[in-house]
Parts: sequence; C-alpha cells; structure tokens
Amino acid sequence: MYDKIFPPKQVVLPSGKVVLEKRSRTPLILLLMVIAIVWSVNMTGFDIKLLFRRIDQFFVIIGDMIPPKWSYFSSLWRALVATLQMSLVGSMIGALLSVPFAVMASANIIRNQVVVTVFKVILSLLRTLPTLVTALIATFVFGLGPTAGVVAILLFTISYVGKLLYEQIENVDMGPFEAMESIGMTRIQAFRYAVLPQVLPGFLSTSLFCFEGNVRYAAILGYVGAGGIGLLINENLGWRDYSNLGMIILALVVTVYLIEWVSEHFRKKLI
Repeated sequence: MYDKIFPPKQVVLPSGKVVLEKRSRTPLILLLMVIAIVWSVNMTGFDIKLLFRRIDQFFVIIGDMIPPKWSYFSSLWRALVATLQMSLVGSMIGALLSVPFAVMASANIIRNQVVVTVFKVILSLLRTLPTLVTALIATFVFGLGPTAGVVAILLFTISYVGKLLYEQIENVDMGPFEAMESIGMTRIQAFRYAVLPQVLPGFLSTSLFCFEGNVRYAAILGYVGAGGIGLLINENLGWRDYSNLGMIILALVVTVYLIEWVSEHFRKKLI
C-alpha cells in the first residue's frame, strides 16, 4: 500500500544501471501525524472557530496589565522571596538526594540488576508525576504552605537530576574505577575518587539548570495551596485585578531572567 502511494524513485548511475533510491518515511510520518491530530480534535471537542473568535480577549487582558501597578510591589516581594526560597531549598535538597538514587540506578556501579531496575523505575515514576499533582498530595500530608511546595520541587529535582546523573555515570571511563578496586579500595571509595570527579561538573550544571525551571514551577504551586507567589496570582485573577497581576508577572519575569543569566554564567564555567 505504502509503495503504491509513495513509489520509490529510480536513479540512473553513470554506468547506466538503474537502481531504486531508498524511500523516505517522512510522508508516512506526516500522514500519521495528521490523522492523530484530526482524531484528537474530534475526541476533545476542540473548537478552532472559538479559538479565532476569542483570541483577541487574550490581548485585551494583556492590555489591562499595562501599565502594571508599581505600588503593588511592596505587597508581593515577600511572596516572591518565599517562592525563591522554596525553589532553592527544594532544588538543593533534591539535587543532593538524587546522588544516591543515581548511583543505585547505575548498572556499571551496582552489580545487582534488581536494585538497578527498581531505582530506575522509581526515578521514572517520580518524573512522570506532574509537580502540581505532587504539590496537591503534599498539601494533604503537610498542610497548606511552603513545605508542600518544597516537597513537590524536591521530588521533581530528584527525578530530573537523578535521571541525567545516572546516565552520565553509566558513560564514564571505568578504567580508573577498576584500577582503584584492584588495589583494595571499596566500591564507594573507588566511586569517590574515580567516577565522581568525572560527573561532578555535569551534575552541578544540571542542578543549576533544574533550579532555573523550579523557580517557574514554584510560581504556580500556589494554585494548590503550596505557598509562594502563585497564591497572589490566583487571588488577583479571581478579582480581575489585572494591573496587580501585571506587576506580579513583571517581577517574576525579571527575577527568572536574572537567575537564568547568573546560572548560565556559572554553567559555562563548569563545562
């Protein structure tokens, strides 16, 4: 069927021999994507006419945010600092806890494949769980407030940094590790002196990059009662106070930009 719709192209070589050029799978992939999109639109009831009819309201709201209410900054900076604190604490603790998870998930360090598989599955499960869902569960366990947000960010950081770290560990040069084992060092000592120096720059770079993203995630955790600036965003959206909302978004954008700029500077030093 595919050969009839997209027949292979004939190519004539300088010798006069006719060969068939290898067929591209791109048309088939595009066709499958179109079918998937059409099926998704029908299943979800997506109304593209409504999208174009109401899209102008998005810009109306943005217009209402400009100019932002500058005096509102004195009321939001504490929540902004709390958001940064949540991100920092959750990222630091999560990055540290990701190290033992990554080591236990590394097949070249741990000989027991059952242990390796279990820890890889744990990291995969944590990574597939949305941060908002984790924060919602944490609010029922620890109550409303920043603690739930820190726990949600911590778990996401463990899954994200742990996944990338164990992949780095599994791709290191194992020669020094095996040499240190052969002279009587334990596997932990050999890992400390042979493997850790190889993955440390990548680990720190990944942790900084994860911290950047966690600042943005923390900004919306207030919607489930996890504290931070998200509470103010939810409150001002409810009251339709768009000038205050504009000030919140401006402060958040500037803060995230500065963090990304500083983080990128240090990540370049680590590479």
